[in-house]
Order: sequence, then structure tokens, then C-alpha cells
Amino acid sequence: MSVKGVINRLRLALSEPDSLDKPVPAGIDPARLPKHLAIIMDGNGRWATQRGLPRVAGHRAGVEALRGIVRACREWGIPVLTIYAFSTENWKRPRAEVEALMNLLVEFLRREIEELDRSDIQIRTIGRTEDLPLFDRVELRDAITRTSKNKGLILNLALNYGARTELVDCVKTLAWRVKNGEISPEAIDEKMISGSLYTGELPDPDLIVRTGGEVRLSNFLLWQAAYSEIWVTPVYWPDFRPTHLLEAIKNYQNRDRRFGGLGQGAGQAEGPS
Repeated sequence: MSVKGVINRLRLALSEPDSLDKPVPAGIDPARLPKHLAIIMDGNGRWATQRGLPRVAGHRAGVEALRGIVRACREWGIPVLTIYAFSTENWKRPRAEVEALMNLLVEFLRREIEELDRSDIQIRTIGRTEDLPLFDRVELRDAITRTSKNKGLILNLALNYGARTELVDCVKTLAWRVKNGEISPEAIDEKMISGSLYTGELPDPDLIVRTGGEVRLSNFLLWQAAYSEIWVTPVYWPDFRPTHLLEAIKNYQNRDRRFGGLGQGAGQAEGPS
């Protein structure tokens, strides 16, 4: 199948009636939706290879899948969606693939900005975005500015992001504050560290979804994921649909989140969510 055919097939699948028909699908407790959903979008390259297509075709198909998931999160009332779009390690990939990923980012923003803004979605980024190509930085700046006052879903793009890099930047920030006399070393605690991370204004992720079957975090939100629930699916990201996300959320809502305590199952109050 050609790349154009793949894209058309995915668009058709996303336009078919799905769980988006209702704001919160049956079987889901709206009071226990994750406040922050994070997704490691993995499997684009393997998806393309299995179909005899170039890897970039998998990335393009993955953008189509993202559209459906963003719509679902907005419709269902999930406040924050963070997607692992480009890691600090992804620069090691072939130059042509990296350039294709950068082009897809710009294409996504240009094509979707009208709908994102109309849907009251606010775009944010985390990571060392200052190291991205100029044309990506310009598109990101314009999208962030245009949607900055929106109050619906926060779509948080992790771009040139790595959790260890984030921690290094956090340590540097706190070190400078100590050096400048703003804080004392004794004042540094977990709350201050959390507030100095890229995600300082956001809650920690309640649920982290990873597609593609690999069971690891891959340098993603390591500090923030301390008590996150993790759900892994073998489904490659281009094939991931709102129905799969529903499965993840149902699994999440059936878990007993203990946060180091005994949890509800032992007659104790459940920790904060």
C-alpha cells in the first residue's frame, strides 16, 4: 500500500463512529479520569517496516493517530495530555529521519492549529526546545501564543526532551538560586524540585501509556512518574485508537493506588490522586 493509501485509510478509521459519540463513554467513572495522561508513542518504525514502507511513513501515520487521541482526551475531559514526541536521544537517528520528524511537527501545527484553537486546547512544550531548528521554534512559538488563553485540554509536547536532562537543568536552576542568595540549600525539598522541573505547573502523570510493547520508561518523566500507573500495549502507535485508550483508562480505574500506604483494600484511605 502506498503512503497516500495508508494515510487515507487512517483518516477513514478516525472518522468512523467511535467512543467519541459520548463525552464520557459507558464504563468509565468521570470522577476518576486521570488528571494527567502521558503517552510514549512507540512503534512507528516497526509499523512501517512490517508494511514494507519507509520509517517516515510510520511517523506520518502516527500523526494521524495522534489526532484521534487528542480529540478523545478533549471530549472526555482529561485535563492534561503529555506526548513524548522527540527525545534528546532521537538526534542519533539518521539525518533524513530527524529532518522528516521536524517537518512533520511543523506540518501538524500548521494543519491542526485551527481545530486545536477552536477546541479550546492549549499547547505547551517541555524540553530543550531552543535547540530545535528555527522553523520548528517559530511554529511552536506561534501555536503556544495563539492558544495560551485556552482553558480546555493542555496538549503538552515533549520535544528534545529527556528526563535526565530535565533533572540537570533543575539542579542548575536551584544551584544558581542558592548562589544568588534566593534560597538556602536547606530549603530545597521535593516540592521545590518538582516546581523547578519543566512540568512545574502541571500535576504528575496519573497514567503513563506506552504503545509498541516495550516495557520501559525510556528517559521519560522519571521524577514525575514515581507513583504513576503504567499501562503497556503491544499495539503500535499508528494503530492506537480511542478504544485502546478506553481499555487503558478502565484498567487504571480498577487499580488501587496506594502511594506507599496500604490503600483501600486494607481498610485505609487511598492516597491523593
